[in-house]
Amino acid sequence: MALEIVMEAEVASPPVISVTESAAEEVKSLLEKPENAGKRLRVYVEQGGCSGMQYSMTFDEQRADDLTNDMHGVQVLVDPFSAQYLRGTVVDFSDSLTGGGFKITNPNARQSCGCGKSFSA
Repeated sequence: MALEIVMEAEVASPPVISVTESAAEEVKSLLEKPENAGKRLRVYVEQGGCSGMQYSMTFDEQRADDLTNDMHGVQVLVDPFSAQYLRGTVVDFSDSLTGGGFKITNPNARQSCGCGKSFSA
């Protein structure tokens, strides 16, 4: 009698969105505000902007179908619709006087507008 051992390997898929350490630190400081208590960072896309779609970020509660990942102590939420456009995206933050704020770098964007907040895929 032969003994068959079946092993299933769990393959970790890469996160939809990466958040840099500087972006995570800024998000954590914003989450300390009372109005954001218990919420998480949601990054999503919606119709609009000068290139057809635009990036948005908000503090929100997790929904059943959200894709989630934790980066540098920040839980990031992405809905399935947005995930198809955001896979591989990096969210960064700079506090410089010129060009400061959150910056989204999306490898899937075929075209981006000058403001960096809208794109076409």
